Amino acid sequence: MNKLMSAALAASLAVSALSAGFSQPVQAEQVKVPVMSQGDRDSVALPGTGQSREAVRQRFGDPVSTSGPVGDPPISQWHYDNFVVYFEYNHVIHAVARHNR
Repeated sequence: MNKLMSAALAASLAVSALSAGFSQPVQAEQVKVPVMSQGDRDSVALPGTGQSREAVRQRFGDPVSTSGPVGDPPISQWHYDNFVVYFEYNHVIHAVARHNR
């Protein structure tokens, strides 16, 4: 097959695949959580900005999981049951309460 026929066949298949994908009805559920009620920060003790990794570990124990570091400066995350702690290098830059479902 020459290049022109191959390109035409590929384009035809792509259009067919796209139109087949749009033939199904699409539904989505929209979940609205009012601002400031995503998580109850007052019910969860959170690490403070500037705390060291060691201080967080001493107070809250080992995280359930970790991720990172990513980027420059390196940002890493420690995931606990009720919150996530974000570190830049060795210090807390933010802690976020998880939404209670």
